[in-house]
Amino acid sequence: MACKFTELHCKEVICIFDGRRLGFVSDVVIELPEGRVLSIVVPAPIRFPQFGHRDEFLIPWECIKKIGPDIILVDIKPEQCRISRPRLGFPC
Repeated sequence: MACKFTELHCKEVICIFDGRRLGFVSDVVIELPEGRVLSIVVPAPIRFPQFGHRDEFLIPWECIKKIGPDIILVDIKPEQCRISRPRLGFPC
């Protein structure tokens, strides 16, 4: 199956483990030079933006069970794939 990144970018990610809506795909991690897709990145809802970090879900490609016309179904506990990233920006 072939799929463009722009097509993935518009899809909402749903966890089939608990039915939670994780968000929309924002990025894809690719292994170079092979070009193999390793994972998709979904920004998590911001809990405390004043603390200077944003959590993301880094979902391994193997955990994707189905890519439909509007959604992507994944089989992973959200706690297992949640990572914290420092917020980038310029100091005021």
